[in-house]
Amino acid sequence: MNIEQKLAVEDLNTRYAEAIDEDRLEAWPDFFSSDGRYLVTTAENVAQGLPLGIISATSRAMLRDRIKALRQANVYEAQRYRHVLGTPRIEAVNGTLRARTSFMVARIMHTGETTLFATGCYEDRIILDGTGAQFAEKTVILDSRVIDTLLAIPL
Repeated sequence: MNIEQKLAVEDLNTRYAEAIDEDRLEAWPDFFSSDGRYLVTTAENVAQGLPLGIISATSRAMLRDRIKALRQANVYEAQRYRHVLGTPRIEAVNGTLRARTSFMVARIMHTGETTLFATGCYEDRIILDGTGAQFAEKTVILDSRVIDTLLAIPL
């Protein structure tokens, strides 16, 4: 792995978090390859080898559908997020990059109330091509199995 690859991974995660935090959710699926996978699970499930997650999508098209439903059909209290990302640990594996990045997400309600909503880590498989970096797989591993409200917005 070289410095350009490290910077590409850091840039990808930063732009990913900014798109969510700035409510540019229609751009969110574009961070994934066409067959990119997105899974939100818990550390408890990972430790027990359980494959099920809270959210699972197996393509960019599924991610687009999720955002469309979020915008047009889901009913939830107005809120937004602010991500704080750690420094990723990156390794090259079989032509892709694997990255593990800690995160904290604060949830800001329409009332202005701010709470720590989620902590955990991203385990990513990232592909680099001539156009840049994309997630082939993003697994969001939550430290807690308790979510106090609907998980509407992607993490």
